[in-house]
Amino acid sequence: MGNKTGTQKQKDMITSTIVFDHRMRTAQGMEGPLEVRVTANRKPYYIQTGVRVRANQWQFDKVVNHPQANALNERLGILLDKIMCIVNKCIENGQDIDIASVRRQAWQTVHKQTAIEWMRNEVTQMPVSYGTMKHYKSAIKRLEEFGRMTDWPDFTSANIYAFDAFIRMNVQGRYAHIAIGTAYNYHKCLKALLSRAEKSELIAINPYNRLRGEFARGDKPSTEYLTEEEMSKIQKFSPAPGSFMERARNLFIFQMFTGLSFSDMMAFDISEYKKVKGKWCIIASRIKTGVPYVNQLLPPAVDVLERYDMTLPKMTNQVYNRELKLLGMACGITIPLHSHLARHTFATFMLRNGAKIENVSRMLGHTNIKQTQRYAKVLAESVHEDFDKIEQLLKKKKV
Repeated sequence: MGNKTGTQKQKDMITSTIVFDHRMRTAQGMEGPLEVRVTANRKPYYIQTGVRVRANQWQFDKVVNHPQANALNERLGILLDKIMCIVNKCIENGQDIDIASVRRQAWQTVHKQTAIEWMRNEVTQMPVSYGTMKHYKSAIKRLEEFGRMTDWPDFTSANIYAFDAFIRMNVQGRYAHIAIGTAYNYHKCLKALLSRAEKSELIAINPYNRLRGEFARGDKPSTEYLTEEEMSKIQKFSPAPGSFMERARNLFIFQMFTGLSFSDMMAFDISEYKKVKGKWCIIASRIKTGVPYVNQLLPPAVDVLERYDMTLPKMTNQVYNRELKLLGMACGITIPLHSHLARHTFATFMLRNGAKIENVSRMLGHTNIKQTQRYAKVLAESVHEDFDKIEQLLKKKKV
C-alpha cells in the first residue's frame, strides 16, 4: 500500500466516544454527566451532552435501566454523529480542529430547545422527590409567565432582578404579600437549573453567581419543636390498632429519633445499614439535596421497625400530615404536628442532651452548619426563659 495522505493520517488520529463522569466527581448512587470525548492527536477534549444518569445506568456505551433510555440514546447518537461530521469537515478543509467551535456548532444543531423547554426536560432527570419536583415545575411556570427569559442570552442579572419583582406582584400588578420562603424557593430552583445549564455549557456563567445573598430566605421568626414531655405523650398514646393514625404515630416517632426527612424515611431500607458494635449505622446521601448524612438508629426507632418486621409502613405526605394533626389534638399538644416538626424536634433533642452542633449538622445532612445553628438559638431562648422564671421566683421570695 502507498503512503497515506496528510488528511488520511489526521483522520486516523481522531477518535470519539461517550464517557461517564471523566472527572470522577459524582457521589455514589447520584447522577453524573455523560460527555463526548474527542481525541485529536492523542489529546482528549470533552463536550457535554446535557444527559445525566447514574453509573449503573450507563453500560456498554448505552443508557439502560432508565425510563427515557431510548430517547436519551437517540439524542446521544445524533450528537456524536454531528460532532464527528463537523470534525471530519474541518479535516477535509485543512482547518485546525477548534473544540470550542465544534461544541458550539453541535449544540446549536442538535439542541434547538428554548431554555424553558430544556429546563422542563432537565427536571425530569433530576434525582429529587415528588414534592421537590413540584417546586421546580412551579418555578418554571412562573418563569414562563414572566416571558422575558425564554432563551439562554436572556438570563442576565438585570432580568433576574425583574423576575424577582414579577413573582412578588399579584395579577393587578401590585406587590403581593407572598411568603419570603416562596420567593426564595423560586430563586433557589432557578439557580439550581442554571447551574446545571452552566455545567452543560449552555451558558458561560450562572448569573446567580454575581448575585450572592441578594435573594436570601431570611430568618424564620421561630423554629417550633416538641419538648421531651410532649414527645413522651406521643410515645405513650395508643391509637386504634391498624389505623392510619397508628401508622402516622409510629412514623413520627421514627422521625423524632432519626431526624430523617419524610422522603428519606419513605426510602428507608434496613439492608443499606450496617451493624457496628451492635448498632444499626449508615452514611448515605439525602434524596432532596444529595448531601451526605450519618445516622444511627436509637432504641425508639428500632422499636418502631420491629413492629413492622424491620420495614416501615408507606403513606403519602398528604395523608401523613392529616393524621399527624389529628394525633396532636388527641395527645393534647397545641403545636400542629407535621412531618418536618419531627426533624426540628430531633435536632433540639440531640442538642439538649449534649450532642455537638457539628455532629447534629452531619446527622441532619445540612449543607452548612448555619442551618443547624438556628436550633441552638432556640435552645438559648429556652435557657433565657428559665432564667426569667427563676428571677420571678427570687423576687417573690424577697417580698
